[in-house]
Amino acid sequence: MRCVVTGAAGVLGSHLCDLLLAQGHEVLALDNLATGRERNLAAAQASPWFRLERRDLTEPFNVEGDVHRVYHLASPASPPDYLRLPLETLRVGSRGTEHALGLALRKRARFLLASTSEVYGDPEVFPQPESYWGRVNPVGMRSVYDEAKRYGEAVTMATHRAKGLDTRIVRIFNTYGPRMRLDDGRAVPNFIGQLLRGEPLTIHGTGLQTRSFCYVDDTVAGIEALMERGDAQPCNIGNPHEVTILELGERLSKIAGAELRVVHTAPMPDDPKRRCPDIRRAKSLLGWEPQVATDDGLRRTWAWFREHGA
Repeated sequence: MRCVVTGAAGVLGSHLCDLLLAQGHEVLALDNLATGRERNLAAAQASPWFRLERRDLTEPFNVEGDVHRVYHLASPASPPDYLRLPLETLRVGSRGTEHALGLALRKRARFLLASTSEVYGDPEVFPQPESYWGRVNPVGMRSVYDEAKRYGEAVTMATHRAKGLDTRIVRIFNTYGPRMRLDDGRAVPNFIGQLLRGEPLTIHGTGLQTRSFCYVDDTVAGIEALMERGDAQPCNIGNPHEVTILELGERLSKIAGAELRVVHTAPMPDDPKRRCPDIRRAKSLLGWEPQVATDDGLRRTWAWFREHGA
């Protein structure tokens, strides 16, 4: 098949390109490189079946030739990025999604929207099932990302219902692994960068807030499984094992062979206190669940950063 991947130079996008190429598909990668990096696609660019186009998806666009799958991943995804690019984040989540849906409609391609656990906001239900509507601050600092993704889900479902487009919505929970940036702003690369520099770990708030960390290979396998075996309803993809941020710091310090040293700062605005997916739907519908244990994934990620740096 010929697959279009938007946001292809990001962490998830680049690993997804690698997976699709390994399965024998042709991949057209679209990215404006606002937050992604072309070097993430070094392995993909060695394939004759891969092509990268630098493109701003907030402007109308078309693709020549057949397209069978559209994976729409384009968006800043880490808090420092979407707080630095608030209007761009809203535009790619709205106009960009509409343009990607338009491409899928013209080509009669199956469409997948990469949504996020952020649609649940600071939840009051644990773990979060897809049926939970969320608790989001629509005017908070994080709303540029939360509401962009919520709109993306709404316009995807509206297009499915009104136009009959074959669509998928994946709600991705915290993912980590090789190709993240040390200045990404998320906990795993932040802690690894500080450990590499011999600095104490910066923890916002008490450190008792939780996340569920899924290794990137598992996440992209779930995305691909949803595209091929899923349906139009949203589906969580993530690791159901909940870890406090303080525990994450302890685990990474142990992997690095360093004493745990912590500096606490003020909590981040609207930072969810708990975040954990209910993945029963992914298990029953797709036969998917994470395969990489958290400590194994953290060791692989630490080793990658030791070799490649930022």
